[in-house]
Amino acid sequence: MLCCPLCVDVAETYAEDRRRAYFHCPRCDLVFADPASHLDAAAERAEYDRHENDPADWRYRRFLNRLAAPLLDRLSPGMEGLDFGCGPGPALPVMLEEAGMHMSVYDPFYQPHRHVLDRRYDFVTCTETVEHFVDPNRDWTLLTTLLRPGGWLGIMTKLVISRDRFLRWHYKDDPTHVAFYSPATFAWLGAHFGLTTERVDQDVVLLRKPYQ
Repeated sequence: MLCCPLCVDVAETYAEDRRRAYFHCPRCDLVFADPASHLDAAAERAEYDRHENDPADWRYRRFLNRLAAPLLDRLSPGMEGLDFGCGPGPALPVMLEEAGMHMSVYDPFYQPHRHVLDRRYDFVTCTETVEHFVDPNRDWTLLTTLLRPGGWLGIMTKLVISRDRFLRWHYKDDPTHVAFYSPATFAWLGAHFGLTTERVDQDVVLLRKPYQ
């Protein structure tokens, strides 16, 4: 028996390719890779070192603006934010600082300064990161506790559409991608953590913590 790493319900077999098997949770709709296939830390870091995310690259900025623009529409200059999983080239924090925000960054490999996780923020961004969560329950709990009341959580990740499309999906072929979300998964996350959810782009979801 294999349990869902997000909601701990019993998972079912979903798909298999040459590299690994995948499972599906009927409760929260998460699809996840077999934990036995996860890379060790050194191999995972080696994969990330191959990424080239230049903050000066206009094409990369345009990609990130799919999250930045709708998020900035909901923020005010001077607010404090955290980019969680910023990677080796934290371009989004630069863009948000240019818009008048005060940014902190965290990444377990490249910016492993855990003191930034002891604060609360007006918003947290997490672009192309949640699919790397080997322990989604732990990491989503952390993300929500980083928010002040009324705070925004901006997520960018490609979403599962169907099993047939998943079988042909290049996104699952990245060995560091281990957790795959659908619109139904985000609905479950919103209900579980008490957040409002709004899908503002094909791969972008904004979640908001209520005022207390």
